[in-house]
Amino acid sequence: MTGLLPIPRRHAIALALVSLPACVLLAQDADISEKLYQSGERAFHAHSYPEAFETWNQLLQAAPRSSFAAQALIRMARYHIEVEKKPDSALPFLERLKTEHIKSPIAAEAMLLRGEILAQRAKKPTDMKEAIAEFNRVVDLYTDNPAVAGAHYQLGLAFQGQSNWGRALQSFLEAYRLDPLSTFAPKALLQAAEVLDIRGDLQGCLRLLERLRERSPNTPEAKDAAWRIAVRVKWRMQKTPLKSEGLWPAGKAAKWVNTPTLLTPGPDGDLYIYEDGLDRASVLHKNQSAPVGGLVKGAKAMMVAPNGLPWFLTKQGLVKEDGVPAALAGNAPTGGVLDHWGTVWVGDKKIPALTLIDLDGQSKALPSPTTNALAPLPNGGVAQASDANRDVKFLDANGQPQVWIPYGKGLSGVFRYVLALGSDALGHVAAIVDGGEFEGVVLWGPDGSVLRQATWRQLGISGKFVAIAFDRSGGLILADRSNDLLLRLN
Repeated sequence: MTGLLPIPRRHAIALALVSLPACVLLAQDADISEKLYQSGERAFHAHSYPEAFETWNQLLQAAPRSSFAAQALIRMARYHIEVEKKPDSALPFLERLKTEHIKSPIAAEAMLLRGEILAQRAKKPTDMKEAIAEFNRVVDLYTDNPAVAGAHYQLGLAFQGQSNWGRALQSFLEAYRLDPLSTFAPKALLQAAEVLDIRGDLQGCLRLLERLRERSPNTPEAKDAAWRIAVRVKWRMQKTPLKSEGLWPAGKAAKWVNTPTLLTPGPDGDLYIYEDGLDRASVLHKNQSAPVGGLVKGAKAMMVAPNGLPWFLTKQGLVKEDGVPAALAGNAPTGGVLDHWGTVWVGDKKIPALTLIDLDGQSKALPSPTTNALAPLPNGGVAQASDANRDVKFLDANGQPQVWIPYGKGLSGVFRYVLALGSDALGHVAAIVDGGEFEGVVLWGPDGSVLRQATWRQLGISGKFVAIAFDRSGGLILADRSNDLLLRLN
């Protein structure tokens, strides 16, 4: 006879009695874990954050492997991100959650948050590697987790920052497919549309923007999509010639600005204006202007920082919020651009190089012809005009030429100088040109094709035009320093 012998009844009862305290202890641990977590939640919602953290730390000590410990860790991490606004302080909690609770569904959320923080800290495209790896782990390890769609969206942003347009597009579309009702779904469609336009697929871009408006009509992204469609159709599909609409904004008194010399678009359609006669900048918001930033004498270029304050380039250097110039490689700056990595691009009319200055103040030089004007491009690069080379180039985020436009190409005559460049978020570039056979305004598309051209005579205007910018509806704003006014072309 083979097999296990039956355990006598009295022995089985004894074994059950021995194991009973362990089961009771496990139940008690689970019970106290939940109570500690809920107690911390009560304190947190009452804004008693020290009490909440003390309670949750007790939970982490008493039952570090419980599911409530994982929930406490993610709540503590989010506190530092959302309340303290110190994402770096959240990293230890996210790393502990990732290490100790890798099998928990909450670990996917922790990895996604950690990847987002790492992406925000990146100062250049190569810094995105660790963030991309974290997003990929979410996708690979937690197939059915809601965080996967968010990870695809973040991958799209990361690849977009690296100018990897194919993978960016794939990631945005996958994020939308997985969770079309999420808060980031319209953002994913908007970014996918912009990638299509950068890749030269205008019709595909417009179709995606229309889909966004139809499926998410009440979102900010739908409103954003509406103007993107309107401006693209206006500049690239219609053939209406440029005309002057006169003083801008309509209804403003003449000479409400004092020697305007620089124009820079800001967020939400605002326009920043540097007034050389006042040594300061003002911001025009809904036709109301107000001073912004400190006094800066002799600004040669202006850009808008993420906090809404203007930065300037002068002969003395780069001037930020503190007003103290940081020395540049040269003393003849002609253009400045702030890219999405926080890097400042500086052009100089005497130095044959572009200077790139990162957030830490470290600089590097990119060999280049001397520069007469710069404008930002949506791919992270710049449009650069060089009178020495007699061309305009569209450079990518690495400073490599993608489009080359000889002076006068596609125009009714050749010009000699580019006095100013302006650009919009859709890749259109406008220039004020002078000298030779053509003096006026030129508008190029993202591929370098001429979309509009007009001489001052054709427009019926005259003045000393020194700066140009796009407004939100696709008009062109000119700064006339000699007559102290702004004009709009449409």
